[in-house]
Amino acid sequence: MARLESIGRAVLILFLAGSAPSAAAAQEAGAADDNGAVAILPFANISGIATDDWFGAGIAESLAASLQGAGVTIVHGERPAATTDAEAGRALGATWVIGGSYQRQGERLRITARVVETAGGTVVRTSILDGATAELFALQDRLAADLRPSLPDARGGGGAPGAAARRPGRPEPPAAARPPAAPARAEPAAAPPAPSLAAGGSAMAPRVLIDGPPAPVAPATVTRDAVGRVTMRATRLPQPLRLDGVLDEGFYEVVPPVDGFLQQMPLEGAPATERTQAWVFFDDENVYISARLWDSAPESRWVANEMLRDSFQLVMNEYFGIALDTFYDRRNGLNFMINPLGGFGDYQITDESNPNIDWNPIWDSATGRFDGGWTLETQIPFKSLRFRPGLDEQVWGLQLTRNIRWKNEVAHMTPVPISGGPGDFRLSAAGTLTGVEVPRGNRTFEIKPYAIGGLATDVNAVPAIVNDGTGDAGIDVKFGLTENLTADFTYNTDFAQVEVDQQQVNLTRFSLFFPEKRDFFLESRGIFDFGVGANFGGGGGGFSAARPTGGSAAGGGAFFGGGDAPTIFFSRRIGLEANEDGLTRTVPILGGGRLTGRIGPFSIGALTIQTDSQQDVGALATNFSVFRVSRDVLRRSRVGAILTRRSVSTRGPGSNEVYGVDGQFAFYDNLYVNGYYSRSRTLGLEGDDDSYQGVLTYNGDLYAFQVDHLHVGDNFNPEIGFMRRWNFRRTFTTAQYAPRPRGIEAVRQFTFGASLDYVETGGGAVETRIAQARFETEFESADRVAFDVQRSYELLERSFQLAPEVTIPIGGYDFQDFYAAFQMGPQRRLAGTFSVQHGGFFNGTITAVGFQRGRLELTPQFSLEPGISINRIELPMIGEATIPLVTSRVTYTLTPRMFFGGLIQYNSSNSSLGTNLRLRWEYQPGSELFVVYNDTRDTSIRGRAPFLENRAFIVKLTRLFRF
Repeated sequence: MARLESIGRAVLILFLAGSAPSAAAAQEAGAADDNGAVAILPFANISGIATDDWFGAGIAESLAASLQGAGVTIVHGERPAATTDAEAGRALGATWVIGGSYQRQGERLRITARVVETAGGTVVRTSILDGATAELFALQDRLAADLRPSLPDARGGGGAPGAAARRPGRPEPPAAARPPAAPARAEPAAAPPAPSLAAGGSAMAPRVLIDGPPAPVAPATVTRDAVGRVTMRATRLPQPLRLDGVLDEGFYEVVPPVDGFLQQMPLEGAPATERTQAWVFFDDENVYISARLWDSAPESRWVANEMLRDSFQLVMNEYFGIALDTFYDRRNGLNFMINPLGGFGDYQITDESNPNIDWNPIWDSATGRFDGGWTLETQIPFKSLRFRPGLDEQVWGLQLTRNIRWKNEVAHMTPVPISGGPGDFRLSAAGTLTGVEVPRGNRTFEIKPYAIGGLATDVNAVPAIVNDGTGDAGIDVKFGLTENLTADFTYNTDFAQVEVDQQQVNLTRFSLFFPEKRDFFLESRGIFDFGVGANFGGGGGGFSAARPTGGSAAGGGAFFGGGDAPTIFFSRRIGLEANEDGLTRTVPILGGGRLTGRIGPFSIGALTIQTDSQQDVGALATNFSVFRVSRDVLRRSRVGAILTRRSVSTRGPGSNEVYGVDGQFAFYDNLYVNGYYSRSRTLGLEGDDDSYQGVLTYNGDLYAFQVDHLHVGDNFNPEIGFMRRWNFRRTFTTAQYAPRPRGIEAVRQFTFGASLDYVETGGGAVETRIAQARFETEFESADRVAFDVQRSYELLERSFQLAPEVTIPIGGYDFQDFYAAFQMGPQRRLAGTFSVQHGGFFNGTITAVGFQRGRLELTPQFSLEPGISINRIELPMIGEATIPLVTSRVTYTLTPRMFFGGLIQYNSSNSSLGTNLRLRWEYQPGSELFVVYNDTRDTSIRGRAPFLENRAFIVKLTRLFRF
């Protein structure tokens, strides 16, 4: 290699000493021969290895000598400051320009070159040659021979297809007179091109059609068409990136970034007000995404007050978001977000909605500062991703997001409609990423054992337990059957890391829904979603201050009328069993497995879990099985089926099975139709055992509406699911008008809405009727105010206990109430939503005040999250009650992977005072230490200190081994 380098340098010196004619001489020769001249630019060093810098000029001079000897007129000169090869060629007075790059990996060398017509920037020929570094001179000769047929010569032979030789500087003919460009990769087109083929096909996996402009040719990294769609090329790095958040490596100066972000809010399609540059790199192990984010405000004005991983508050911060659609299905993907403090979060997206925020893959990031903004670097291992097998060069969807929270502005790499919700979810509007070369046999194999020990006290147990020492161990295994199918296995599953559920006040006769938090069930959870459709709400982002449509603010935001469609598979049913007193206890999970992933257009999920018997709750050993499959159809639509089975039914002899089919169809940008049909099978519950739903949704920004009809039969019984009502029919409709007034600077958007929720029993009697009219204002400051009036009717066929001293009797009740709320923007040191409700409540009145989602920023690492809900109920001839729920959470984040949290909750509806203290330390990605203290105390006896009911001190250690 040293000998080759010395020879090359000597040859280069001879060339530069005068072996080539000057630009003036070349122009004169071109003029004399009436031929177009060719400019050859130094090739870019993509590898960034400083000792290889001489290759670039050497390749260019060798090409110049070879092509000049073959009769091509060559123009020499320094490359001017121009953004494209075509501009550089025009500046040098050439009709054609040759540019390219080279990469070295060990002793292997790749040279990429292209011929560009300078007038229109059309790429008329590309050439990619691979060989050994010692074969550099032979590769240069092959490159000249490969490019020669596309160029003109002094004898008039050859040349680009249909191209007439032209003298430098001669006026170009009109576009209509020019011949069509060759069907090759092109620079940004004037109109959206038809889908093009991306590299990377094989006999097993055909080439993928690009939904956007053609793939860029090295050294270019970005093509953007006239409507803003982007195709980006990832660049291979010769060695792993040093992850420090400082963009000081040489390749940042050589590799062109993507920029030109476009607003989604507040001005749809307008250029972002702050500049953003981003790069995508990869090596044999990881994908890297880096960004430089300018900001005109000083750091003191940035909204950056959260470091905790996966905190909801991250969405309310300045952040940079990365969405990867690794199967390029334009509807499902993975999202990563990083704020200037280094706080980060991640979640999965299914069908452009339904985020799974509990998914926690292994990845890393680092942030830095520069004079004028902040920088970041992220590292995502290929083993943390799932993608199409059989493609050495992948084609993925890519969306990059800039959230400038202090301006309440959101911008993306590609244009995203302001309607239809957050742009991070709209993967159908994302750009395209090409050129990522994935390692062969990239199959995940992970082993994650755990050990746990603790002390427990439970005075309600029989016999009572006092400081009982316990210990256990188990293991989870994850194995990639292919790059896109993953099998999970668990033995002696433990759920001690489950965070204490946030208390809710229930002022309804329906069960509350608590989400799944257990780790084993979380990855690819969205595959198992059944019957889920588009969310209603035409806004481009933000969180409403209004109470849920058709719902009630009382009870901390729980839906009053309910009527939601049944959840056919609800994994929280597994391992939890209610005894005769209605108390929920855990049931040991012996083991089980899951299979999730994709096969072509099919998404597949299969699960089987075996639980042990538990005498104190009367639970028998039970097997839970679920199979789910869905198929992508059309551009953004799908159809699917599900089957669930519980081997021991809780409502009849034998087993319980549920099966169903569902579909979601998306038309244009904002029109959705979804529905399902499902039936259960339980011995003794035959007939009227089905459920179905149909929903039509239009989610425009200015106008939005939804019509929903749902039926649940009296004997419909999904025992691995969740239902709030049985035996009813529900018809629901809502509409809204949301103008964005241009004449009121302080206001971003008004929203006027109305809804009607109408529920009948199976016998045809009206059970619930809720009519609501609402108004909301969103200000440019991100503050919101909301008002509504709601008229309700409720038919109680059974009495229900609202509080220990208050029971609502059987009967029909017609009442009306009012609600108002003020939500403070997240940039404020104290943020949250104040609400007040007053009016009728069954045959009495309700007065409720609350402060929800509160947050007081003490420092970026230390925050207090207060919450309070006080409901005063007065019912003549029945009784009265004041039902408060008080919560206070304190979080101190040492690093994004280590935090201490304390949560105190008081709920008068069950007279309980709960405390949860939790230390979580992810001491290396995927491996964690938990130290948790929980206790619950009974406050029902006045004048006495709260009585201890149960207490637990737990230490748990997990260790991830990835092979």
